[in-house]
Amino acid sequence: MLIVTNDGDFAQKLSHPSSMLKKEYIAVIDGVVKTQHLVNISKGTVIEGMHCTPDSVELMPRQPDLKRPRLRIVVHEGRNHEVRELVKNAGLEIHSLKRMRIGGFRLPSDLGLGKYVELKQSDLRAMGWKG
Repeated sequence: MLIVTNDGDFAQKLSHPSSMLKKEYIAVIDGVVKTQHLVNISKGTVIEGMHCTPDSVELMPRQPDLKRPRLRIVVHEGRNHEVRELVKNAGLEIHSLKRMRIGGFRLPSDLGLGKYVELKQSDLRAMGWKG
């Protein structure tokens, strides 16, 4: 999910860790995910001198058409490469990573690769914007 805006205040609100907006990611993992990996991710890691822990981490049900396991990870700080660091420090490698939700705004499931949607006021409010 990439949000393009010319509103600096809005961009700051979305990206700065102090906003505490929950961000949900789907991480496609190379290799086998074991219970201990999930425990290690849940314990968190140190990023930029701060201990970061995810709000939640779960192994998603395996789908027959997908060969790799997927993790759903929710964070609220959104520090630089937070999800990648959490997964790496747990001993796993990310094959691909996709942000699915910011605050209450969820990426439409039918939005194709390279496609976009124009956000409505209700979408902005769902992301915590009051401006």
